[in-house]
Amino acid sequence: MCSTAINIMARHVGILLLVVPLLISFGESQSFLDLMKSYGPSLEVLNRIDPSNKRYDFIVVGAGSAGSVLANRLSENKKWNVLLLEAGGTETLFNQIPIFVGYFQLSNFNWGYKVEPQKNACLGMVNRQCSWPRGKALGGTSSLNYMIHTRGNKLDYDIWAALGNEGWSYNDALYYYKKSERFDVPGIKNSTYHGDKGYLCVEHVPYHTELATAFLEAGTQLGYKIVDYNGQDQIGFSYIQATMDKGSRCSASKAYLRLNRPNLNIVVGATVTKVLIDENKRAIGVEYSWNNQTKKVFSSKEVVLSAGTIDSAKLLMLSGIGPKDHLEELGIKVIQDSKVGYNMYEHIGFLGLTFMVNQSVALLQSRLARPSVFVQYFFNRSGLMSLPGGAEALAFIRTKYAPDSRPDIELLFASGSLHSDGGYPLKKALRITDELYDTVFKPIENEDAWSIWPILQNPRSVGRLTLKSKDPFEPPKMDPNFFTHPADLEIILEGIKHAINISKTAAFQKYGTRLHDIKIPGCDKFEFASDDYWRCAVKHLPSMMNHEIGTVKMGPKSDPDAVVDPQLRVYGVQGLRVADASIMPTMPSGHVNAGIYMIGEKAADMIKRSWM
Repeated sequence: MCSTAINIMARHVGILLLVVPLLISFGESQSFLDLMKSYGPSLEVLNRIDPSNKRYDFIVVGAGSAGSVLANRLSENKKWNVLLLEAGGTETLFNQIPIFVGYFQLSNFNWGYKVEPQKNACLGMVNRQCSWPRGKALGGTSSLNYMIHTRGNKLDYDIWAALGNEGWSYNDALYYYKKSERFDVPGIKNSTYHGDKGYLCVEHVPYHTELATAFLEAGTQLGYKIVDYNGQDQIGFSYIQATMDKGSRCSASKAYLRLNRPNLNIVVGATVTKVLIDENKRAIGVEYSWNNQTKKVFSSKEVVLSAGTIDSAKLLMLSGIGPKDHLEELGIKVIQDSKVGYNMYEHIGFLGLTFMVNQSVALLQSRLARPSVFVQYFFNRSGLMSLPGGAEALAFIRTKYAPDSRPDIELLFASGSLHSDGGYPLKKALRITDELYDTVFKPIENEDAWSIWPILQNPRSVGRLTLKSKDPFEPPKMDPNFFTHPADLEIILEGIKHAINISKTAAFQKYGTRLHDIKIPGCDKFEFASDDYWRCAVKHLPSMMNHEIGTVKMGPKSDPDAVVDPQLRVYGVQGLRVADASIMPTMPSGHVNAGIYMIGEKAADMIKRSWM
């Protein structure tokens, strides 16, 4: 972890170090002892690889939400030897504590990616570059995300199937969502939509502020229902369903890799640099860097890339699978001319809606430093420390622009705002400039406030990922082309108006709610809260949801843009599949992490059927 993040986290951890020994010495905190139990694979499994370098049956690249599933499910067959390679290391105790989520985006658990300088977005970020955090650890991005578990809309998957992706309809996907889940949300017990025997714990956050309750009340006052957005109806308001295990993070590593199977080897610190492809255009293994040494390992059946939307695409191109003109320009031998890196989408929204209140009810850094907060968490795994960075509730709604039955805006509620941590870590993690933060947010530090992030659900602006060079250790070029399609900005503008209407309900007015009205630098010429002001503000302070998808598009053979078929096999190369968010042909509604688990579960079954 970077030293700066450690120093800032120490403000909280100093108290933690005083409280925890006290709890243990009295032997009273079973909750803390449970938290200290293994949250990843046993040490016997890690970095164990056959010294004779014999062939594995399967090599899985990337231990994120799909790769962890694949490693687990494929190794269920005791006759198969499976190797899981992960560039990062193992999680720590602090990864398990939800409130610390922001700090890990400033650490070595994050690849540290950022988009190319934007013309129409990220104008209030350093060098006009928004950050795209991606996890670098066992568990991948599930080790540092906000744990929000949403599946998307039924129509999302029926559209996938209609595009020619047989086996990917909503009913097909629902089977694997249920298979992945160990669902435990009070009041929601419906086997039609939820499973309770899977590995992935899905729960409500065990603690909610008064403001989160007010958000739900506001929804009902505006005529919306309180819904299970992963059930029959997505439109409505809800507390978030989170990938949590009794108040602690349930990452992919914690869910799927807490096992010790002799036929599963897991190597951490292993950065895969190339897929090895023979003269018959068959993947036979991978090349990777480990302890500053270049190594090769071979597979007899398949290589499966689960390195994520950014790195799976990057690795394919480094291996000669990608756009012919782009690869030839870099001097990479072309094995398969393919549209790798195209079709890149992201959910984008707005960070700047802050609502001030006149009561002490919000999440503030100063309140986290109270010993009682630590006691509550380590005794009961509840309280403020169980909140995933302040995210507590959400709403899915349809604006006047919605073209079909799906929501076109998500309203994500947080019981704080960008100032609530005193200018760290959110400001730095989001790359917000000093000028913007000091002008808008510094004047309200230590004051109570809440926020809503309106998030676009079906973006029209499409980006592209390309390589900068043949160097496998150089980050790729990621240009999302935000707001190149005008509809994206207009839909977010409608979301802002809905959020402001929520703030005006009786549920929030009892807290004296008022819109924070200091203008964002660069938008001074517009009247505050006018449509033109909001359009300007969104361009300066967009939210990245880190939901990049689509760079290795799934589609039938008739689709010229498809890179993998509906079985996730790479066109033109045998023995090679891709299973992660990069294969999504279109953007699902909500947050994509749940869908990546689903893809991993489905991919594992497809692979099993191919070899049994």
